[in-house]
Amino acid sequence: MRFYQTPFFLPLLYPSLVWRMPETEAKICLTFDDGPVPGPTEFVLDTLNAFRIKGTFFCIGDNVRKHPEIFARIVNEGHAVGNHTYNHLNGWKTPLSKYTVNTRMFEDLVREVVPHFKTSLFRPPYGRITRSQLKELSYYSIIMWDVLSYDYDARVTPEACLKNTLGAVRNGSIIVFHDSYKARPRLEFALPRLIEHLLNKGFSFHTL
Repeated sequence: MRFYQTPFFLPLLYPSLVWRMPETEAKICLTFDDGPVPGPTEFVLDTLNAFRIKGTFFCIGDNVRKHPEIFARIVNEGHAVGNHTYNHLNGWKTPLSKYTVNTRMFEDLVREVVPHFKTSLFRPPYGRITRSQLKELSYYSIIMWDVLSYDYDARVTPEACLKNTLGAVRNGSIIVFHDSYKARPRLEFALPRLIEHLLNKGFSFHTL
């Protein structure tokens, strides 16, 4: 079963994590996981620029190493950036020491690409993180999500991706897309249509 909107009980179990922006305002946060990579990330940047809005990118350190020029473009164009570990680690399957080292590898690498760069945002890959890891990374704001687009799932048609994501959006939603090759067909169909629809509905877009 796919839950496009985060089940209500998860924020109750983990209240220290950020699941949603204030629900009293018609504001949306678009987030993009797993880049930067040529093609999908550039498509996202071009789309955001076309609508004159900003997004929040949770980048993988190894992808930043491979594509530093795209990472620099994200930063230089005024988007927010968060740590998504260096190797996209599953926190439930990774010892605390290795997980901590991997997050710091991201920090060290991105400062080589963009001097003096610093972020206070962290999103655990797969949304999986242990309580000990949360404690160790308490200097970050841990960002989860309110709406998951399932753009990475090849069983979901582009049309269904758009329809179901829009159906889950509400005031304050933090939406997850993926600037990855696997997600590309659904991302490229859904993202511009979703932005246009929500702008027409009176929503505004913000970074974290």
